[in-house]
Amino acid sequence: MSGTVFVFAPDPLLTVTVEAGPDGDEIHLHPGGQGFWAARMAHALGAVVTLGGPFGGESGAVVRALMADTGLQIAAVPVGATNGTYVHDRRDGERRPVAAMAPEPLTRHDVDDFYTTALTGALQADVTVLAGPGPWDPPLLPAAIYRRLAGDLRSLGRTVVADLSGDVLAEALAGGLSLVKVSHEELERDGLATTGDTASLLSAMTELTKTGADNVVVSRAGDPAFALIDGRLVSVTGPALDVVDHRGAGDSMTAGLAAGMAAGLAPADALRLGAAAGALNVTRHGLASGERSAIERLAEQFELHDLNPEAAT
Repeated sequence: MSGTVFVFAPDPLLTVTVEAGPDGDEIHLHPGGQGFWAARMAHALGAVVTLGGPFGGESGAVVRALMADTGLQIAAVPVGATNGTYVHDRRDGERRPVAAMAPEPLTRHDVDDFYTTALTGALQADVTVLAGPGPWDPPLLPAAIYRRLAGDLRSLGRTVVADLSGDVLAEALAGGLSLVKVSHEELERDGLATTGDTASLLSAMTELTKTGADNVVVSRAGDPAFALIDGRLVSVTGPALDVVDHRGAGDSMTAGLAAGMAAGLAPADALRLGAAAGALNVTRHGLASGERSAIERLAEQFELHDLNPEAAT
């Protein structure tokens, strides 16, 4: 599998995890953030991946170096703001938050530089992934940047995949998207679907295609994902694997979809690859991690089944 992917990543994070080792405590430093996790999985699947993001302060210098060591190409935007950091204690097997430092919002000039870097990087890629800005208050950057970037790339004939929710999803849809990946919890939280009502979930997917998305994929935790691909409404079924850590599964699914599309896979095959990447991720401790050969083999076990929205209950 090949192809090029650019990931728009507004909130690169430095993560610090304390683990129990054979000779005492072990402290591990890793890059994090939705954009990085999606980029890492797309890279694992064979895509050439460039991550564009803002980096500033002590944490920014460290996380930028750590990201470069993973094999990603980094389109770094130097900013005056400091990147976010969190510390987790996992010595007893459970992930427990210890401390967190929120990233600082970008200035107007930083946003302009980031936009230029993102537009340039996206024009050189087969597929662009728009990752979310994180749940920070105040927000890191104006939500309207998603509408501008999606709209400009749309007018330039580029393929754009978004893994977003809330205001930034609405903005990106206004610009136009090739594919949206969203979770059922996010649709319910945003008031686009009714909790526990499958028919309203399917209706929300159709509505997303009317407001700017060519295709829609909805992850549903442990239940089969739903997708509206090329006008075909389907469920994606596969083997149920034992869950070690559910975090990162959605980002892995997005990465699989983007990597598959960048490689020129048929929509159904890209959907199977995305489902397999998300499924394998839950069997591992590392977020959005997994081996390409295992994911590709697992993808063969996933099937698409047509759905009738009028019969859904």
